[in-house]
Amino acid sequence: MPAHATGEDEQRQAVFQKLKKICVPLLGNSSLTPSSIPNVFRLLVELLNTLDDIGASGFILTPSLISYVFFPISTILRRNPSREIPDQILEKILGILFFLSETWWWDCDIRTWEQVFLLSSAILTGMESKGKGRMRSDETKAAAIQCLLALLRERNGEERIKFRRPPDNERARLLEIQGHIQSAQFIPVLGQTLDSSLMTSTSEHLTLQRRSLQLLELLVRLYLPSGLAPSVLPGVVSTMCKVALGLATSKTSANGEIVAGALAVLRGIIIKAIGDDICVAEGAVRDINDLEDLLQTASDTTGQNSSQNLRLPYTTPRTDSWLRGTASQLHIAINSLTPLISHPNPVALRGLASFSAALVSATSLTLPQTQPLLLSMLLSLSLSDLDSVARLAEGLLVDSLSPSAKVHHALWRALMRMMSDHLAAIPRFLPTHSDAKVEHSARIIEAISRVSHTISGQSTPTGVGAGRGFSSVSSGISKLLGPTGGIEKWGWALLSVLEFLPPTIVIAECQGPQSLLENGPIGVVLTPFPAMTLRNISSRSTFTALERMLRSLGTACGDECLYTVEWFASVGLGGRTIRAVAALWCGSRLLEGVSGVELDRADSMDSISFSRSSRLQKLARILARNVSELWDEVEEGDTDDASNESQLRQDAVQDENMLIEYRKGLIPVSLGRQESNPIFRNAALRPSLHKAVCLQLIALTTGILQSRATPLFVHTLYPVLHSMVSTDAYLAETASVALNFITYSTSFASPSNLVLSNFDYILDAVSRRFTRRWLDMDAAKVLMLLIRLAGRDVVSRAGDVVEECFDRLDEFHGYEIVVEGLLEVLSEVIKVIAADEEAHASKSIEPDFQTSPHRGKERLDAFFTWFHHRHQPLGEDPTDYGPAPRRPWGKDDSTDAERPSAKSPDSTAQPPPTPTQALTKQIVSRSLYFLTHGVPSVRARILLLLSSAVPVLPESALLSSLHHAWPFVLNRLSDAEPYVVSAAAQLIEALTTHVGSFMSRRIWDDAWPRFRTMLNKLETADATNALARRGPNAIGTESAYTHSHRLYRALLRTMTAAIRGVRIEDAAVWDVIMSFRRFLANGAHNELQKCARDLYKAIGKNNEDAVWLVLSATSRTVDDSLGFMLEERWQIETNANIILTELLQDNSSLW
Repeated sequence: MPAHATGEDEQRQAVFQKLKKICVPLLGNSSLTPSSIPNVFRLLVELLNTLDDIGASGFILTPSLISYVFFPISTILRRNPSREIPDQILEKILGILFFLSETWWWDCDIRTWEQVFLLSSAILTGMESKGKGRMRSDETKAAAIQCLLALLRERNGEERIKFRRPPDNERARLLEIQGHIQSAQFIPVLGQTLDSSLMTSTSEHLTLQRRSLQLLELLVRLYLPSGLAPSVLPGVVSTMCKVALGLATSKTSANGEIVAGALAVLRGIIIKAIGDDICVAEGAVRDINDLEDLLQTASDTTGQNSSQNLRLPYTTPRTDSWLRGTASQLHIAINSLTPLISHPNPVALRGLASFSAALVSATSLTLPQTQPLLLSMLLSLSLSDLDSVARLAEGLLVDSLSPSAKVHHALWRALMRMMSDHLAAIPRFLPTHSDAKVEHSARIIEAISRVSHTISGQSTPTGVGAGRGFSSVSSGISKLLGPTGGIEKWGWALLSVLEFLPPTIVIAECQGPQSLLENGPIGVVLTPFPAMTLRNISSRSTFTALERMLRSLGTACGDECLYTVEWFASVGLGGRTIRAVAALWCGSRLLEGVSGVELDRADSMDSISFSRSSRLQKLARILARNVSELWDEVEEGDTDDASNESQLRQDAVQDENMLIEYRKGLIPVSLGRQESNPIFRNAALRPSLHKAVCLQLIALTTGILQSRATPLFVHTLYPVLHSMVSTDAYLAETASVALNFITYSTSFASPSNLVLSNFDYILDAVSRRFTRRWLDMDAAKVLMLLIRLAGRDVVSRAGDVVEECFDRLDEFHGYEIVVEGLLEVLSEVIKVIAADEEAHASKSIEPDFQTSPHRGKERLDAFFTWFHHRHQPLGEDPTDYGPAPRRPWGKDDSTDAERPSAKSPDSTAQPPPTPTQALTKQIVSRSLYFLTHGVPSVRARILLLLSSAVPVLPESALLSSLHHAWPFVLNRLSDAEPYVVSAAAQLIEALTTHVGSFMSRRIWDDAWPRFRTMLNKLETADATNALARRGPNAIGTESAYTHSHRLYRALLRTMTAAIRGVRIEDAAVWDVIMSFRRFLANGAHNELQKCARDLYKAIGKNNEDAVWLVLSATSRTVDDSLGFMLEERWQIETNANIILTELLQDNSSLW
């Protein structure tokens, strides 16, 4: 102890020496003159810095040291009139007093404390310079308020320990100061200080404004007498509302800290002036909770308290009439703070949440009409995008609504009234296009549902379902959405104003399942469902708020909400009107809330770890089957018959109570009979939207059941695939996303795996819709989609598909649209088979029918070698041709042991066809009968189908079928439709490319004469064709999409393939060279010129001399005997030079 005391004494002595060096000269210059002011200012700054250093070192000034420092400061203030002390000197003096007051608060006598308070208050109010026409600067006033804050703020236990004070010393000291301030003599000073602080709180100076609000909060909360609070309430509330809203300054919105400070002052003055406790105590309001309260009210013992308060000056008695008037004014003032909900600063929002929660708990009796307003603020803030604000608001709501809270029952009743009112208001707001009001009501309902869910112990999706303990509001919501909630009343009102429309633009994700139709990626790529729009809503946020509202209602209500889901589903499945679409949409959103599965969030299923109730799963199965049965009905189109129209009118009559109608643009004028019911459009059919919502419901039920949904695929998969081939973009994209969602929900790796696993289900569904009793024109498209989705793996199961297609072709061969659809399916099967690398047949290598590959010198050397040895006898051929007799035919004397034990395999034999090739052969053989079909498009599709099958089949399977069909193919070259002729030419091209030896004689004997005749007819037809090119050297048509152009192109490519793939005859080749010259003209289409160049290059590799002769004789005179070949009008010089140059380069590279 002695050593410790010695150390403190030494430290105290060192501090004293530091202060002495400044205080002594400061005391000597206590009289301010123009010459001493700079020196005094320097000394004050040095003293203030020294005090800061001492405070930073942790040393606590003793009362003696504080008095020592205070003496020169007080001397300056006494010796100099206030008006002669500059603002900068006074500001430093107040800074020193602030530092001293932080420590001196514990020990200074009340007289000294009062003098420092009066000095600071006088500077703030301007009384120290009254009558001199001079006001202190904002910085000086901020320093004075800072000093007042040090004198008034309450100390805590940590500070008591720091300053080594006895227990409860801070409380005793605060009570002493409170008693002095609330004395009758000090009340005027307090009032003046309060008034001045209100004035400075509207200052543009941010520091002054912030400190003024802090001072006001302290004065109102700790020092303002309760009897005086009603007197100052109007002024404080008016000023603080202006400050919070930013109306007191020129800024558009107040600073976040300023808003929070103003709301803290408002909270303190309202609770102290009109709080439940003080008003009950003075008899302005009565709180009756039990019989004892009723007896106490009868005795009326509150008169004494009121008479005691009336003895204090400036007080206002709290009476019934005063309470009614003040409450209405306060309601108006608090209602004006509603724009603060959208304040961007989280500090301001947290301040608003604390303000609302405090008033909800403290003014439930005195401000009953304001409770819904305060609760709506808290509820809106609980849905804030800022996590800190949302967590604070939700926590405050839970504390206020918990059973331990005093106002628990009153707030629950208020919440239920709010929910009923807002739910009833939404149908009124929607027809008026009041997006803001609709969004506000939806958010309030969502917040109430979330809070009730949190309080009931179910803040997470875990445990949603049976066995949950409901809170009071949860029970109220369950009653509202249960069998006794009157869904038939408010449900019809809601459905009558929800008019859904498809989006004007459907944005499909490039990686979504829709890309499967274009041979895109086949993995599971989860994408959101395409959104619908509401006619009466223009804001997307409002639409989202309605969705979240319904989900939150389902989450809060749980299984009790399933009755309402069933009711909405029954209305939605009863028709395809706008009302039915709205009913299914509402039911789906409620079901999302009950189950915890959200279609817009794929991760909602990943975070679910609970077992759903059997009631929910049973309803999901029923809904899945009932919704799927809608695709079993015969579609009658969008037009209505008489009975359907009468039913729509009858349904529309129920909306006659809706008197509000919103119109845009000009008022429509009709000269004929007008509809008596203006809301008849609400009963219009929306089949595409209805199917889209049904698909969402199917996906949702699959997400609920997950792996248990597999048995329902026999019903649910066909509607999804059927919708994917729809011509409606919105419906098709919805079906694509639904298929991906179902794949993800049932844990399949990809939609391809899902389709393959349920291939028989889907094929059976298609077969049932391909009968005379039930014929669905889109069933063939579904079958084609099935092939595309399954991909290569469908080959093993495609036999059933092929048999099904040909059976239906035999049955419906007279229906053009059915035949075309089935042929598309067969073409798709061929494409899938062709894409399989293992499916390609191993064909024998065709011989090169071009001239020997030896060119130039090598060709001559080979000729000379043969010429010199042409008379020499041929030697024994060393080639091994397999087993052969080594002796003359006759009796075989060899023993059985010397005979070969087995027959050697034939190396030239074709390998047996694979199952894939056998399937393709089946398709080809059964397709040949349709080459003579009466519909040209069917004939063209059969030819294209055969063209795609040529690369797949082995020769043994292909040639026998085509040999029988060759006359029919030739007849198609004389078809009346050019595109059929073009398709036949493509088939001949494919055959020439892959089986050239088979086509050798057929090309030159059968095909080429017909080609030559067709060329002559087309040349004659172009002369009268309106689309033909005009000019001296014009050939063909301007467009590349005309039938003649396509036929020209097919002929050129076919002959090019024939030149390259079959044995060439010189006479026929000469005809080819002469017939196709005109396509080298500059006036021909660029595509035809390129095809013609390729043809002549192919001919030139075999007989370049003939090509040179024809091209040269056509463009210029070579010899008189060749004059008949000259055609100067074609101008083929450019293309001829290109062909001859390339042929010359090929020959020179081989020499």
